[in-house]
Amino acid sequence: MAEHKEEVKAAESMMGKIADKIHGHDSPVSPALESLHGKAEKAVSSDHAASLKAKAYKLFGREKPVHNVFGGGRAADVFLWRDKKGSAGVLIAITIIWVFFELLGYHLLTLLAHCLILGLAMLFLWSNASTFINKSPPRFPKVQIPEKPVLQIASAITIEINRAFVILREIASGKDLKQFLSVIAGLWVLSILGKRYNFLTLVYIVVVLLFTLPVFYEKYDDQVDALAEKAMIEIKKQYAVFDAKVLSKVPKGQMKDKKT
Repeated sequence: MAEHKEEVKAAESMMGKIADKIHGHDSPVSPALESLHGKAEKAVSSDHAASLKAKAYKLFGREKPVHNVFGGGRAADVFLWRDKKGSAGVLIAITIIWVFFELLGYHLLTLLAHCLILGLAMLFLWSNASTFINKSPPRFPKVQIPEKPVLQIASAITIEINRAFVILREIASGKDLKQFLSVIAGLWVLSILGKRYNFLTLVYIVVVLLFTLPVFYEKYDDQVDALAEKAMIEIKKQYAVFDAKVLSKVPKGQMKDKKT
């Protein structure tokens, strides 16, 4: 009987030591357990931070990295200056074209005609001079546009044009006044820019912005998203006031589909 009591006491003492080791009250926890506990806490905190970041406001509702938004390929590397030589080459080439047409006063048709005259004259003289200098005439490669890429591009353009027609039809139907006002405001801004700049200068400005704004946003996306969120909150407040005072009083039209 006494031996049984001693065994029970020994078992209880062992269980108490195990509990103390688990909860860390009396006995120190082993370094391995501390390391595992630290890693678990870091993993939980990182997952929590990632979830908070995923729920945070993103400009234009962006859910993917900026590199993936641009396609994630060579074009994305060029626009985000990851391929610095390619980015600089494209920007310099576009700048030269803009200088030729805008500052020097060249016209596209004139420039193409002069380039073709110079190229054809050089090739013609080379082909005829080769017989006098005992050299083989130049070999001209056979240039042929493949049919498949052209059809793919035409199909993609057709899809986008049809999508634009659907959007215009919805706007003209009078169902969404907010979308109608947004399009009108965008066209009005575009008309103002068209008065001050010609088409080539506008294209050049857009290209320069494409080579500067995305890389800036990729570097400072958290700060830009925070400012954009504040701006959107303020815009929504002002729009709610405008909607309550003006838009809600405008009658909405209904478009009836014609039955064939």
